[in-house]
Amino acid sequence: MSLRDDIDDLWNRYDEGLTAEDATADDLATLDAFLESLEAGEVRAAEPSGSGESVRDRWTVNEWVKHGILLNFGLRSIEPRTHGDVDYHDVLPLRETGDIGERGSRNTPDGTVLRRGAYVGSDAIMMSPSFVNIGAYVGDGTLVDSCDTVGSCAQIGADVKLGANTLIGGVLEPVEDNPVIIEDGVSLGAGCRVTSGFAVGENSVVGENTLLTPRIPVYDLVEEEVLYGELPAERRAFARYVESSVSDEDLIPGAAYKPAVVATDIETETLESTEREDALRQ
Repeated sequence: MSLRDDIDDLWNRYDEGLTAEDATADDLATLDAFLESLEAGEVRAAEPSGSGESVRDRWTVNEWVKHGILLNFGLRSIEPRTHGDVDYHDVLPLRETGDIGERGSRNTPDGTVLRRGAYVGSDAIMMSPSFVNIGAYVGDGTLVDSCDTVGSCAQIGADVKLGANTLIGGVLEPVEDNPVIIEDGVSLGAGCRVTSGFAVGENSVVGENTLLTPRIPVYDLVEEEVLYGELPAERRAFARYVESSVSDEDLIPGAAYKPAVVATDIETETLESTEREDALRQ
């Protein structure tokens, strides 16, 4: 049987009442193999699936992978654990990081936390303090800066820059829900928040302190349309407030203005500045 078949079988048994007390050594071995596959990048909670009209159309959610993650919580018991001089209680230990160094990536000490089932690619940089949760995927050459959080199942592409104090939201349930997608080459300014399955198209540059969530409209001035839940590829985006209509009062009662995101073409000077940053990193 394949790993997916094993997880599907275990999920069916769990759905029928299997508990942590009933789980066998073979069941736990299946869960361990699943976590190892996540950490090796062999399985992903979502993966590119080809071309599509929207960013989200180009990705497929693997519900069975989310099942495997949920099983690791449902079929394991909470245990006392130690990380450095910190005692904590969880169902899983933190992730071993030896393979990360072998890929040419680096993580700074005193607060770089990787949970089991997280993947970090080659030539990536993890600054402290930062946290990458189970099921998250961080691509090659990506920078996770200080005070960043990469939530469960979030998919971060290659050569992405997450500015300091950036939050990438996570999602596990319901399993059909989309995780946050950040495609290759994206640059998020300090203090950005990307939540609730929002998708950012490749090579876009997002200004600092911008909130990207499906409830906030994206005014794409390139195609002259209003979008929800995604930012198209190769856009420069920034937070703005726009005049609120009567129909928006249920969102922000009595508000004259509502939050929005405005997206324009990538400007020449923006590209040049990001290229200079790449040169400085090298």
